[in-house]
Amino acid sequence: MINKGSKLYSIFTGACPKCHEESMYYNPNPYALADTLKIREKCSNCQTKYRMEPSFFFGSMYVSYGLGVAFSVAAFIISFLFFGSSLMTAFIVIIITLIVFMPIIMRLSRNIWINMFMSYDKNLAKKQVN
Repeated sequence: MINKGSKLYSIFTGACPKCHEESMYYNPNPYALADTLKIREKCSNCQTKYRMEPSFFFGSMYVSYGLGVAFSVAAFIISFLFFGSSLMTAFIVIIITLIVFMPIIMRLSRNIWINMFMSYDKNLAKKQVN
């Protein structure tokens, strides 16, 4: 289980990297293609600015490339080595995998990129009243 306070929590949920209290995205569903990359200006809880500079998320393209390669290798291993498909079939499986997981890869790359520059601060998290 991935708990609040870890970078993995913020990366996999798209939560604010500082307080983990709200999603950075307007729509948490990455498959709502019109809203896949629409990110809030700042966190309503801790006021962390997500857009630190105009081209900040251009760096996430490098992370996206790495994630795309990882997904491609996984698709190849599963289709070619586990199921014994031909190279052409494995190539088609890789293309389909990249198309299907494109919104997730784009979001994960942004989440990883912003989490490289920000860390969780437990003092910014909301205090829950019991």
